[in-house]
Amino acid sequence: MIAAVQPAPPSETAEIEAAFDRLWPLLRSITGAGVRQSHDILGEFLPLTRIEVPTGTAAFDWTVPAEWVVREAYVIDPRGRRILDVADNNLHLLNYSIPFRGRLDRAELDDHLHSLPDLPDAIPYVTSYYEPRWGFCIAHNQRLALPDGEYQVVIDTDHIDGAMTISEAVLPGDSDREVLFSTYTCHPSLANNELSGPLVTALLYRRLAARPNRRLTYRFLFAPETIGSIVYLSNAGERLKKKMVAGYVLTCIGDDGRIHYKRSRRGNSIADRAAEYVLRDRDGTTAEFIDFFPSGSDERQYCSPGFNLPVGSFCRTMYGAYPEYHTSLDNRDVISFDAMVETADIIAKVCETLEMNVVYENLKPYCEPHLGRYGLYPTLSETRTNSDWINAIRWLLNLSDGTCDLLAIAKRSGIDIADLDQAAQRCLRNGLIEAVDPYPSHS
Repeated sequence: MIAAVQPAPPSETAEIEAAFDRLWPLLRSITGAGVRQSHDILGEFLPLTRIEVPTGTAAFDWTVPAEWVVREAYVIDPRGRRILDVADNNLHLLNYSIPFRGRLDRAELDDHLHSLPDLPDAIPYVTSYYEPRWGFCIAHNQRLALPDGEYQVVIDTDHIDGAMTISEAVLPGDSDREVLFSTYTCHPSLANNELSGPLVTALLYRRLAARPNRRLTYRFLFAPETIGSIVYLSNAGERLKKKMVAGYVLTCIGDDGRIHYKRSRRGNSIADRAAEYVLRDRDGTTAEFIDFFPSGSDERQYCSPGFNLPVGSFCRTMYGAYPEYHTSLDNRDVISFDAMVETADIIAKVCETLEMNVVYENLKPYCEPHLGRYGLYPTLSETRTNSDWINAIRWLLNLSDGTCDLLAIAKRSGIDIADLDQAAQRCLRNGLIEAVDPYPSHS
């Protein structure tokens, strides 16, 4: 059961906690130095290859924006105090703010402030990537308390011809059929809605890299949300359509709430069935399953109708469903490093399921084979001959018609896919079945 998070090994928990503390103060956006610094730190967990996409690059209906450079940004109030300083909290500055210097009265400044009346002590996270404007984000109680008078505003930023940073790592397998894990690195100083995804992805890489054998190839993508996946798909989308077995977006995955799985647009892809098998059929967890809807994170790009890739999404508490979302309250207090380690273990089980999932065909489909001839059935009659492994072989042989994969057989029979895989290996050695689709990718 996943309801109660178990303590992770102290060394690994401490390791990702230390990485979190280094990543937290970096000013990230969809471009810029903070993203590159973040990828440098994540690169200590997995060997990242960096892709720099130049400003102005076209990707379908989108264009990579200018790179954002931030030197300083603050407001000096009528009493001479420096407030709303980006050096104190990354969220104070409207993300992608244009430069501005000037003196304004209280009412003029208020036109450029953003706050949340329903969360009066929280600083909101607000962006303006594609429309030039300047502004600051402020706790609503602080906004209400601002005195009348003249304010000095300094926003020392630039938008330059630079690049947008994407990084990826690939774990090769025996086949070039791929499983994609996609996460984003573009939110400044948000814990669950930013850093949990990259950190769990890095842990997952470590688990899969430790496997002695991999049938499938695993690709780990770190990109700014929306524009990053769009640009990536503009270059790699056709290859993914041909090679992808399954894919998952990892976001808001760091708290200790129950796991939520959002299905792909297909609704019954292998990605969906493997996740459901692990989370419901095998472990009997309290996970919640949600049908696809065309908003949220990057799954909406992978599942756009032109690609319709088998990509679902793993969360703990879903984006928008916890009050701290997109505010300064989404901080260290919201997340659990033990839960992150546990989540990486759970998703690794999903990968184990994908590794075992094969479509077989029975080479002796007319009546049941004489299993005793192959050493697959006791030659001495016993009171109980229908043991678990014989039952697994019978289910395997009966449903291996060239269309059913092991996931489908496991679901129908109630037999663990690992036991069916062992039965399949025995039947393969005896020439009773053959693999007709060792890397099924269809729904």
